[in-house]
Formats: sequence, C-alpha cells, structure tokens
Amino acid sequence: MQWLLMGLLVGLGAPLVWRTLVGMAHGEFAADVVASLAIIAAVALGQPIPGLVVVLMQRGGELLERRAAGRASRAVELLEQSAPRTAHRLGSGGGADVNVDELLLDDLVLVRPGALIPADGVVEAGSSHLDTASLTGEPVPARVQPGDQVASGSINQESPLTVRITALASESQYARIVALVRSAEASKAPIQRLADRAAVWFTPLTLLVAAVAWLMSGDPLRVLSVLVVATPCPLILATPVAVIGGLNRAARHGILFRDGGAVERIGEVDAVILDKTGTLTEGMPTLLDIRPLSLPADEVLTLAAAIERGSGHLLARTVVSAADHRGLPRLIPTDVRETAGRGVRGIAGGRDVAVGSLAYVRAEFPDLTELPVDGVGAVHAHVMVDGQPGGPLVWADQLRPGAAEAVTELRQLGVERVALRSGDSGENSRILAKSVGITDVAGDQRPEDKAQEVERLEAEGHRVLMVGDGTNDAPALATARVGVALAAQGAGISAEAADVVLLRDDIALLPLAIRIGRRTLRIAKQSIGVGLGLSGAAMIAAALGYVPPIAGALYQEAVDVAVILNAVRASRGPHGAE
Repeated sequence: MQWLLMGLLVGLGAPLVWRTLVGMAHGEFAADVVASLAIIAAVALGQPIPGLVVVLMQRGGELLERRAAGRASRAVELLEQSAPRTAHRLGSGGGADVNVDELLLDDLVLVRPGALIPADGVVEAGSSHLDTASLTGEPVPARVQPGDQVASGSINQESPLTVRITALASESQYARIVALVRSAEASKAPIQRLADRAAVWFTPLTLLVAAVAWLMSGDPLRVLSVLVVATPCPLILATPVAVIGGLNRAARHGILFRDGGAVERIGEVDAVILDKTGTLTEGMPTLLDIRPLSLPADEVLTLAAAIERGSGHLLARTVVSAADHRGLPRLIPTDVRETAGRGVRGIAGGRDVAVGSLAYVRAEFPDLTELPVDGVGAVHAHVMVDGQPGGPLVWADQLRPGAAEAVTELRQLGVERVALRSGDSGENSRILAKSVGITDVAGDQRPEDKAQEVERLEAEGHRVLMVGDGTNDAPALATARVGVALAAQGAGISAEAADVVLLRDDIALLPLAIRIGRRTLRIAKQSIGVGLGLSGAAMIAAALGYVPPIAGALYQEAVDVAVILNAVRASRGPHGAE
C-alpha cells in the first residue's frame, strides 16, 4: 500500500514540480514553490499521505484558476475581418476590382452605396452620406462632397463616390486602429496575481522557519511538517474561489468579466475615462424637438413624416418613428423627389412639403430670405410647407438614464479622476459633460488620442478604466488596465478588446462592477490573511516538534475549508443581498 501511494504521489506530483522548476528558471517564483518543496520532501522521506494532500490542494487550485481564467481577446482578429479588402479602381479600361493592398497614391476608386471606403482619400466626384460610427463613434452620418476627406472603414450610404487615394491601405485610418489594438495587447504588462504577491514574502519566511527547524533538531520530518503546514493552499484556493464567486454575482447583473484577473484589476482602479456617444448617451439620434413657426408642431411632424416614409436616411426614419409614436395620421404622399443625402420634397395632404438641410431648402426655394435656427450642438433639418418655413426639426443624442447618477457614484467610490473623451466636437462634448458633472473633457478625439490619454494617465501612476462601445474605442480599451464595453447592441470589436462587458446598455452597471471587484478583492485578501496567519502559527508549532506531517496535512485541510467558506461570500452581496 505504501508503495502504491508513493507511486501515485510521484505520478501526480512530478508535473507540478517540473512546472515550478521551469518557472523558476524564467525568474518566476510563484505561490507553488513551497508546495513543490513539500512534494519533494514527502517523496524523499517516504511520507506519501502528506504529499498527496498537498498535490490534491494544488491541483484543485489550478482547476479553479483555469475556470476563472476566461478566454483570450479576439479584437485584432475581428478588426482584420472587418477591414476593407477590395476596391474598384478606375482606369482607361473602365475599371476593375483589386485588392486594397494594390492601391497606389492618386488612384481613383469608385465607392458604391453600401461599400467601405478602401483607403484614406479625397472625394473627386459625387456626394453622399458616410457612416463613420466605427471610426468616430458618432451615429449621425457625415455628408461628403467633392473636396472632402474620407477615411478608410467608413461606409458609403447612398450615392456612388469617386475617391482619389491619398494614403496606402496599410497607412490609412482603419489600419492604424488595427495596429494600435495589436500594439496595446502586446505591450500590456501582465498583472501579478494576488497570490503571487503574497508569496513573495511568505515563501522566504517558510524556508527560514524550515531551516531553523532543521538546525534546532536535525529531524527531517520536522522540516516536512513545516513545509506541509506552510503549503500556501490559502494562496492557491482563496483568490480563485473568491473570483469565481465575484464572476457569478456579476453575471447575475449582466456584467461579464473576461477573466478572473479583470475582477482583481477593476477593484483597484482610481481613474475612469468615458466615451460619450453610445456610452453616456444612447448612441442614436433622437428627434428632440419641433419648433413650429407657421403651423402647429403635430401638423409639421405629420407632413414631414409623410414624405420621409420612402427615404432610407437614418434621420428620416426617426421622423417617421416620432410621428407613429405620437399616433399622428399617416398621409399618402405623391410626386416625391429625393436628393440623396440632402433632402426630399413632395405633396402630402394637398400641400407642397420639403424637408432637408439649409442648403437644400435654399436651393429649392431661392426666394427664401431667412431660416431661424437655434440650439447649440444639435442637428437640424428644415420643414417647408407651401414655400413657407414650417419650423426646424432638431435631433440630438439623448443622455442615458442614470448617467449623471453613475458619475456621482464613481466619485463616491473614491475614483480620483473621471474624464470624458469623445470623437464628437469639443462644443458638444463640453455641453454633455457639464450635464453629468464632468469637468475634464476633450472632443474631436481620434482612436489614437484616446489610447495616448490612457497611456499618459497610467504613466502618472493612475490605474485607468476606459469605457466605450465602438471600434474607435478598441485601442483605448485594450491599452487601459481595465477596458469596459457596453455591448447590448452587439459591439463585437469593442467587446473583444475589453476586459469587462456590460450586457445591458446601462451605465449604472459600471459602479456596480467596481463594487463587485472591490468586494471580491477584499474577501480574497481577507481569506489569504487569515489562512496565512493560521499557517504561520502552525509552522512555529511544527518547527518545535508539536505537529507531525500527517497531523499537519489534516490541519491544513481544516484551514483550507475555512478559507473556501469565507471566499464563497464573494458570490453574494453584502449581508447576503444582491
């Protein structure tokens, strides 16, 4: 029986010892050094039972850690899959489809509706609207016409464009985003595990006590007893058990931590950078106001919705939706004529109705002298009825419910710095920031600007959490100590670049995620402290000869059970509440 147990100990313990030796050869002195020494001593002294207890605890801890580890990010892979791949290059023969890598400076390309801009360039012919949300995060399409610069990765929405290439595909905006995310993930320093940080001082202490026991008695069994009771099972078990509890509690609230390390890191953050569009705001333009001039507001909206029903423009859909939401009558329009990306005109309810930009209505009604417009930072369209201003329609990206309260709660949690960084204009960003109580704000931010801001704060000693929802936020999310993505709408690339995903687009979940991380970290530290304290007391007793190896193994089992029961509390809220 003794030989069977010894063979089992050697078979199970050898891989653990080998991994520890390999780690030590690479300068990694983690929590399992003492466990490996205990296994070696148990084999050398013919004491398989204490050695097997150590092996079982070590194996159990590893299984728990793997369960909490999660999976690696696929952000770069998703970005590359979504990148422009082909372009229709124009030439003397009429044009041909080519790989984007074959494009040269000053090539002319045709970008059809629904196609991606293949490389950075300038519009030579045509006008349309571009969906630039993946680059800027802004939901309102940007109108472009000859002379305007366009960035790779933007989606042409309406009309064909002829674009002259000004940067190679490998040097264009989308390629820079891919490179930023790849660089951030490669350079992000690994965070030392909580258990390994404690092992830095506990392991030398154990070896010192074992050496003193040997010098005092010359009895190798005392040394084995010291190693067995000092085997850092509290280190091995406390953190993964607490982390799994924190992961489960967070998941019940719609918070997905990518791995156990993110639970530890989020509990330590002291600076938060927030994106604006889609994070603090809803991320979609909403018809905010109708400012009637010559007709009642409902009549202006009824007429506008009638001629907008056939349009595929994003803002047109919001007009129709607003009219339907108010229960307004649906008029059947006739003689509808749309100028792509500019405006639409037709007959509704026997009246001549036009809806469009300022330039559009002035072109349609050249005798028009003045159109009143107010509302800083808003998007406007003008409704003309029988040649007279009916009133402007005003859109804005609405603030998420609870956004201001979430910012206040972050400060109550002790977050030293809360900042807003947005791809939207500085003016719009400042207005929004003021409404939620943020004073540290910057607009017109490119993806690389956000990533550099994270790097700057980290260099100053801050532990930064970045919150975003779009492709343009991916570099900053990957760079930050903790990246948090709002992903209820399926923001795949930002979700993959992030460490934490809020499965509901509810910014109020952010303070809750931090609270869960802090409580999990506090419980793990508490379990480690109590466990190591009990192990330390047992080491002294073992060194004095009061604890034989088998009794030490049983004692260590009791300590492990106490540590696990305490760590399980992380799966519940304070006092058992959710």
